[in-house]
Amino acid sequence: MRLLVIEDSLLDYQMLLATLALQGVATQAERVETAAALREALGRGPWDLVISDHHLPGFSSSEAFETVRALSVPPPFIIVSGVLGEEAAVEAMRRGVDDYLVKGRLARLATAVRNAVAASQARREKAEAEERLRLSQAQLANLSARLQSVLDEERAAIAREIHDEVGGTLTAVRFDLDGLHRHLAPAPLERLQRAQAALAQAAETAQRLMHDLRPPTLDAGLGAAIGTLVRQFRERHAVAVAFHASGEEGVLPEPTAMALYRTCQEALTNIAKHAGARSVAVDLHWGAATVSLEVSDDGRGLDAAALHKPGSLGLRGLAERARAAGGALDIASSGGRTTLMLWVPRSAAQEPPA
Repeated sequence: MRLLVIEDSLLDYQMLLATLALQGVATQAERVETAAALREALGRGPWDLVISDHHLPGFSSSEAFETVRALSVPPPFIIVSGVLGEEAAVEAMRRGVDDYLVKGRLARLATAVRNAVAASQARREKAEAEERLRLSQAQLANLSARLQSVLDEERAAIAREIHDEVGGTLTAVRFDLDGLHRHLAPAPLERLQRAQAALAQAAETAQRLMHDLRPPTLDAGLGAAIGTLVRQFRERHAVAVAFHASGEEGVLPEPTAMALYRTCQEALTNIAKHAGARSVAVDLHWGAATVSLEVSDDGRGLDAAALHKPGSLGLRGLAERARAAGGALDIASSGGRTTLMLWVPRSAAQEPPA
């Protein structure tokens, strides 16, 4: 064990090493007496353990501990002193000193050393595990954001393809069928009318697919798009929905506008499926630097544990989408009222932290 001892008494230093040797702790030790010598020795580290007297030439164990703790990976620190009172010892332990022993009573010195080293190792392993977890979560968030971005791009491309190819073809067929009306006898005319009905249904399906993939109402602005969502929800579910927009609307980056739109869409869908609400309020506010969306209902409320169930992937996906747009999502439920809040910046989307 590489041991650094801060001690102005050579005799006490030798006694300390002899006690450790007798108790089965082999050391490669060095003694320093001053703050400058301590900093120089720490620069030649790493050290497995630091043992310090309390009263030292020109400085104390408290100052020595602060110097050691400032290291990027500080070694464990034990005070061995004959003059440190109980109150000061408690305060030192509270600040992070690993242990305190009284000179002349070193029966548990080896135990204190082993415990301090083991605790220090545990702290390092915990910190490393937390850092690995943080990096893993950041990578997962980046992957989720990228997948969402790719998905939106693919949806937009498919919507354009449906509009340009399928929509154009269906329109041409409709014109051709319309032109046949005046040339057909009653019997084939009935078949033509059935074909036209099927064609109209296919065109309606194509429109719905385009809207689901990339809502064209976004081209008219976010307020108009959310207003259309609210109107459709009101008509489909016969629920009273109040929509209010405030502030000066501006042009948003596509990921930001899509995050707001999809959040409102998902919130209304969840209300229809689970809330049993009688009334819903949707508020869109354009601030100087941010845009906020609030969707609240007076339904049966939301169990906080439900957010962590596999079925809540939609809500977690919204949180990742918000994060990818540089914003944040919050859901609160109490007293039978659930409120979803989303904040995003009005400027270009921000990349998630690496």
